[in-house]
Amino acid sequence: MFNLTKTLFSNNKKEKWTLLFICFITFFVNNSVLVPDIMESRNIVTAREMVYDGHWLVPTMNGDLRLEKPPLPTWISAVTEIISPNNLALQRAMAGVVASFLVFCFYEFARKILIIPPLVPALLLCTCYNIILAGRTATWDIYCHAFMMGAIYFLTLALKSQRCQWRLFISSGIFIGLSILSKGPVSLYGLLLPFLISYSIYCRPCLKGKYTAIVTMILLALIIGCWWYAYIFVYQSAAMAQVAAKESGSWLNHSVRPWYYYWKFFLETGIWSLLLLTAIFSPLKNKILYTNKKILQPLVWLFASLILLSILPEKKSRYLLPILLPACYVMAYLLNTWIEIFNNHSATPTDKTIFRINSGTIALVVMLLPIATYVFMYKPGYISLPILCAFSIIAWIIAIILYFSAIHLHPMRMLWCVTLLFMVAECFVLPSIKNIVNNPDMKSIAQTQFDKHLTNIPFYYNKSEPLRIEMVYMARKTIRPVNVINLKELISKMPCAILTHKRASKEFPSQLWNYADTIYIGLYDDNYRPKNSHWYKMDFIYYVTILKKKEFNQNESHGKLSIHHYYSCL
Repeated sequence: MFNLTKTLFSNNKKEKWTLLFICFITFFVNNSVLVPDIMESRNIVTAREMVYDGHWLVPTMNGDLRLEKPPLPTWISAVTEIISPNNLALQRAMAGVVASFLVFCFYEFARKILIIPPLVPALLLCTCYNIILAGRTATWDIYCHAFMMGAIYFLTLALKSQRCQWRLFISSGIFIGLSILSKGPVSLYGLLLPFLISYSIYCRPCLKGKYTAIVTMILLALIIGCWWYAYIFVYQSAAMAQVAAKESGSWLNHSVRPWYYYWKFFLETGIWSLLLLTAIFSPLKNKILYTNKKILQPLVWLFASLILLSILPEKKSRYLLPILLPACYVMAYLLNTWIEIFNNHSATPTDKTIFRINSGTIALVVMLLPIATYVFMYKPGYISLPILCAFSIIAWIIAIILYFSAIHLHPMRMLWCVTLLFMVAECFVLPSIKNIVNNPDMKSIAQTQFDKHLTNIPFYYNKSEPLRIEMVYMARKTIRPVNVINLKELISKMPCAILTHKRASKEFPSQLWNYADTIYIGLYDDNYRPKNSHWYKMDFIYYVTILKKKEFNQNESHGKLSIHHYYSCL
């Protein structure tokens, strides 16, 4: 926190400006290509209701209390909504800023704590698929883990120092608090605790004269991280109790998987999956790695995190995000060891073979990318021939360089080639795959914002069928539930717009037409995946119909409904 910019840019300026440029490409360029998923929709809808309904301290989502997640990322999204309404690129850019902060804290930790060339692990982190995805979406995960990485960096500096560095302990406490205020204790459990386990095993921190500062750090973290929970407990105690019961039940009963579900954790690194496996098992064969106890700290950190996450009944792939941080350090140790032994000509034939398998495998994958691009993107008409040719040439050039890197034993060249490949994909390929991952036939309910018939008309949906929050995000309106078979309730809501999966005539009671006129607005399909995808669902398809009260003449003739009969239904 104190002089943070100066700290991050005080040394190795050229290297850091290069890393900043890579972060810009990785997290910001073309970040609005993909349609928001359910997690982003929840955050942005809650942020909108903060801005337009004033629900800053007691958040709501589609008119209902939203207390499951602490509000810091949502507050950031709300401020973004004030600055530029309905700007998805800017919403995601906030996550990109936090992801860039994570990368630079990660870089500094490698430089000052692990004492290894820091650009290597930073580039590995920037080319891990899940880190890229988290830094490009307006969700909570990147916030809590980025702030916790900052806390770990400052805490470790404070523990290494011979004297008590109050500013470092205070900085750590602030970032721990911000992490808790972003997603509760998730990063405490998945990132900080495993780190403390590994650090306590392989380091002997000097605690003399620091106990008061440590207690202050903990108290500061609790105050910053828990004040919102205390506020909700005081003013919304019943709702908070329900949320606590629901969340604890989810951890025990929702997405429950066996303890070994995370056995394929190495795949979370994407293109570096083989390298991570190699880095984990290499100390068994490589004498330099075996005798270098520094690699054991991130290795224990990795497996401590994996074991702690595996203990929990609820398991999802995105929960493995904190594992990627120590995993990149483990891989960096291996790459730096290869650089050293190849430059000193002290590598064994086994070392050379293992490196060549890694670099050669990546070269083969990159070589085949143009073929896959031709089959899945050019033939269906998603990209043009010039784009295919340009990408193919770049990919084959990179593949050739990777091949010669394998032959001539150049680990850094391999790393830079992969980084360049990702940057090319993010700049030029990502816009071209829009129609593959998005639904080209989408007719979004967002179009209703511009329909003059719907001005100041409230939206409702059939309460017997759950509403996807993505519909609320797209419509930019609160969409409340209504019992469509209850005639009295329907009449009391008019005039209103009703969302139904079937035609209005098939969902509403037949008696309704005696009291209501209708205006058919249209059929909307908000599936964000194409029709041939298994993600395509009827949940996102709705008819929108306006219901308006019929006008009755007080002197209606016999055989017609009287105005008194009409109002008796209300």
